[in-house]
Amino acid sequence: MTPRELVDHALTLLLAKDMAGFAGLWATDGVLEFPFAPPGYPTRLDGRDAIADYMRDYPSIVDMREITSRTVHQSVDPNVVIAEFEAAGIVVASGKSYRMRYIAVITVHDSEIRHYRDYWNPAAAAELLGGAEQLSSAFHGGSHE
Repeated sequence: MTPRELVDHALTLLLAKDMAGFAGLWATDGVLEFPFAPPGYPTRLDGRDAIADYMRDYPSIVDMREITSRTVHQSVDPNVVIAEFEAAGIVVASGKSYRMRYIAVITVHDSEIRHYRDYWNPAAAAELLGGAEQLSSAFHGGSHE
């Protein structure tokens, strides 16, 4: 699978709420990083198991229903793509509309994600979820420091 195909497949899995399948796209020792993570939120997850644990409850937090825009840029390195996309859905706890833009730099080897840097806006996410404390507890319950 090419890096572009992998991004498309990853977004399809997110929409299908298949978090185990989504985490399964990572290499066993793959990394997920959050460079803009707020205090108390994990900045890095090491390994497929940690990523699976982190993503497991995502559908009970955000009911992602649509990818409203998607652009994948090929870098000069054939194993690296930059994905820009916007997700829309519902915040499960409040029923409020959820719309968030993401940019990710993704490195793929042997059809597996080796490194994924997720540049999302934590201030916007906190606002959508009801505050910084709700954001921090929703995605990891304080267990991924």
